[in-house]
Amino acid sequence: MGEAQELQLQIMVQVDREANASEHTTDVNQSLLPRNWMLWLQMALYAVFILFGQSVGTLLGRLYFNNGGKSKWLATLVGLVGFPILIPYYFISPHKHPTTTVICTKQPSALKLSSVYVSLGLLVAAYCYLYSVGLQYLPVSTYSLICASGLAFNAFFSYFFNAQKFTAFIINSLVLLTISSFLLVFQNDSVGSNEVSKGKYAIGFVCTILASAGSGLGLSLTQLCFQKVLKRETFSVVMDMIIYPSLDSTFAVLVGLFSSGEWKDLNREMNEFKTRKVSYLMILIWTSISWQVFSVGLEGLIFESSSLFSNAISVFGTPIVPVLAMIFFHEKNGWDKGYFHGVGYLGFRFLCVSTIS
Repeated sequence: MGEAQELQLQIMVQVDREANASEHTTDVNQSLLPRNWMLWLQMALYAVFILFGQSVGTLLGRLYFNNGGKSKWLATLVGLVGFPILIPYYFISPHKHPTTTVICTKQPSALKLSSVYVSLGLLVAAYCYLYSVGLQYLPVSTYSLICASGLAFNAFFSYFFNAQKFTAFIINSLVLLTISSFLLVFQNDSVGSNEVSKGKYAIGFVCTILASAGSGLGLSLTQLCFQKVLKRETFSVVMDMIIYPSLDSTFAVLVGLFSSGEWKDLNREMNEFKTRKVSYLMILIWTSISWQVFSVGLEGLIFESSSLFSNAISVFGTPIVPVLAMIFFHEKNGWDKGYFHGVGYLGFRFLCVSTIS
């Protein structure tokens, strides 16, 4: 009789364990579902930040040059100097990233962090200046399409720095996007539409290509720093990777602004601006804000996914800027550029499928 009771007790214990395990699995699945939804919602928000900030910042930068702005150093500075508006995010954003496990890692030394921030800051300053040169000499539609070539450079550097695997989809997309960008140099209508000489057009084209290469390198290095140096899953890390390099790049651009002597002409430039002083200041202010919005989206997607996917979202916005340039600046955008838009979008579709899967 005692053995029967003991056997019955063991069966009851086993049933209780299975029931508890089932309830635990259900609780885990229910707790992970909202987190997954929040993650995708956050990534969608980052994507909107990229598309909005990139489009508005590019158009306002073109508007600055169209209305009499001439300082390439100032155009570069306004894209970097707005980082102080992000400081409040340190106090209102969650400090921990939603993960199921917490991994304690040794924090990098101050010297290593300083080296990372300074190196990235100088790289950002260099390619932002080259972007400003390209935007001054090229129509917005041509400029934005050439910028799409940065995805090819990003993929190249990601292969070496981020162990990015190359699939047939990625290779196809990179070929399509690169061809659609490089063929623009042979378009004659782009030269006349911006009223610049062929020499300046060539300079703008080369500078934009070099800037795209620098941007691709910077994105890959940023992802590498997230993975190998910082190793913390907090939103404050994303803010650190924006604010500290922006501080260094802003200082570098200020040195260039004063050493070049362009600062002496800024007062006259503001007084002679076609749409007056208030418009001049508002263009600079909103350009600065829009590029900071873009930075948050870009760094956030690198943190959540990869530099290649973040850049792919940026390329997805390539057709937006030329269409807006047709509306606001009356730039030519014929069937040939429309073809390039389609090729670029097709390449983006290939890349997104391969990157997400």
